Amino acid sequence: MFQLFPTVAFQSTRAFVASTLFGGLLLSASGSTFSVQTATTETSNASTHGLTRASLITGFEQGPYELTPERRALLNTIRYAEGTWKDGQDHGYTVMYGGGMFDDLSRHPERVVVKRYSSAAAGAYQFLPGTWKGVARELKLASFEPQHQDQAALHLAKRRGALKEIDQRGLTKAAMAKLAPEWASFPTSTGLSAYGQPVKSHQELASFYSKNLSNLKRQVNV
Repeated sequence: MFQLFPTVAFQSTRAFVASTLFGGLLLSASGSTFSVQTATTETSNASTHGLTRASLITGFEQGPYELTPERRALLNTIRYAEGTWKDGQDHGYTVMYGGGMFDDLSRHPERVVVKRYSSAAAGAYQFLPGTWKGVARELKLASFEPQHQDQAALHLAKRRGALKEIDQRGLTKAAMAKLAPEWASFPTSTGLSAYGQPVKSHQELASFYSKNLSNLKRQVNV
């Protein structure tokens, strides 16, 4: 994650997080009752059954990372921090920097948007094109579909050394500090952004994660 400069387009191998683009709500993954499906369910099928990816929490899907309640809660919290949570709805996966939407999920849109800053960040986890291409190559991801975005985000968390911490202890301050160099909306150990960008507080992110995880676990009686 690198600090942005007004009206200057840039490329990097980190994902930029625009934490102030949307007014995120402290909501859980499920606003209604549903039956839990396995994570191999495609997004289109989930939508057909009134589900969202924010509530898919078990199994493997087109990648090396298993989905668990803890990992789904992490993914949902990253989306919340980035401003792409959008009440947990799947269209959060088609958000570009600045709040615009794109339709083609066959690839990263690679579209530079000029707002206060210039950025080509896109998707639920606001991947920059360079970040996405590198991770997609490593994981052999064939598209920008939501299930692939989830796998890529988990891979970035693992590379930062945060995934094991989260699997074992949840979203601790130590885990947030590990994620801060990847997502500028996450606070370092001092509570600041690693890149001088606006950040969410430890307390706010921990609260969202905890409530979201509790809700996910209730759905499977964990």
